[in-house]
Amino acid sequence: MTAPELGGQGLAEFPDVPPGVTQLDLYANSLTSVPASLWSRTELRVLNLAANQLASLPPGISALKSLHTLDLAHNRFEALPEELGDLAGLTEYLYVSDNRLTSFPDAWCRLGKLRYLGCTDNRLTALPRDLSGFASLRELRLYRNRLSALPESIGALGALRELHLRGNQLTALPESIGSLSELRQLDLRENALTTLPASLAQLSKLDKLDLRWNKHFREPAWLREFEEAGCMVLR
Repeated sequence: MTAPELGGQGLAEFPDVPPGVTQLDLYANSLTSVPASLWSRTELRVLNLAANQLASLPPGISALKSLHTLDLAHNRFEALPEELGDLAGLTEYLYVSDNRLTSFPDAWCRLGKLRYLGCTDNRLTALPRDLSGFASLRELRLYRNRLSALPESIGALGALRELHLRGNQLTALPESIGSLSELRQLDLRENALTTLPASLAQLSKLDKLDLRWNKHFREPAWLREFEEAGCMVLR
């Protein structure tokens, strides 16, 4: 059962959510808090709380075992619970973009079935050392954060097709990036890269590589051949 249309209604108080609801869309309201009672609605499969004024979530969200899509973007979160990593049913999307997050909890890397993670427009300075738990991730969006490096474990994301890193502070990429055999798009715009690891030339499925606005970039000799083999390179 889908709840009545509640998005964009100017709600300042969280509405009552009847039992049996599987989809709850409260996008673009004026909510400042989420009641802990929401976690008793364990039938929820889709929860959209984006574009409100939320700064915290009460503990217990891991009770939503049926949840496959969670949107918390465009709020005021400086931190989110590690318990998100216990949402084993989260398979489709996790959006936490456009908040004030400064850390990426290691526990989130337990989301082994998640396909899309959007964590753009935050204040992240580092990623967890071990990302290998994201075994099913196909798209990872981390643009406009404050990342200065990627962990070697980025190469363990064997299902990844798109990696978006625009607008960070990256000076180099790990050699392990050459292990992303399914990668189709790699966006590296607006960083501080000076060159690329030779392993990147192994990415035979890569069809778009965006290198624009890396001021001190020195093009490696193999890049021209890589481009001639079919990858669109934007400089």
